[in-house]
Amino acid sequence: MPRPQISLKARALKYLSSREHSRLELARKLTPYAQDGDDIEALLNWLQESKFLSQERFSESLVNRRVGRYGNNRILSELKSHGITGEALGDAKIGLTQGENERAREVLRRKFDEAPADGMGFCSSADFRIGQFRPRSKPPGVMVSTMILIE
Repeated sequence: MPRPQISLKARALKYLSSREHSRLELARKLTPYAQDGDDIEALLNWLQESKFLSQERFSESLVNRRVGRYGNNRILSELKSHGITGEALGDAKIGLTQGENERAREVLRRKFDEAPADGMGFCSSADFRIGQFRPRSKPPGVMVSTMILIE
């Protein structure tokens, strides 16, 4: 006996119960299941009015999942690809920039027991060559010298 097909609203609530989704992502997931007479936009509007669907919660959730592994630009780019704009994107950008230096220090603390004495010590311990630090847009004699200090 075939399983009864669940409604579009039930399917949307099932997706939202597992994790937060953006409006664009949820619409993309629901489209294959829409039948004649189903209005996905009306359903998404109802979900937003009922507080089941929220751009702010989705962006906060995505930032929390990605912040330990990716940089700010990658996270902001992913938010934009999910259709997050306006105030939710601005709030995420502010939250990311406030903790960026601390996250970078934490990554360095995990990778190294103690701070390298100088940049060259770091390069030799990480098996880098000096040529890898030359920016492509600069002449061959110019080198990048920005490092984050571990306190």
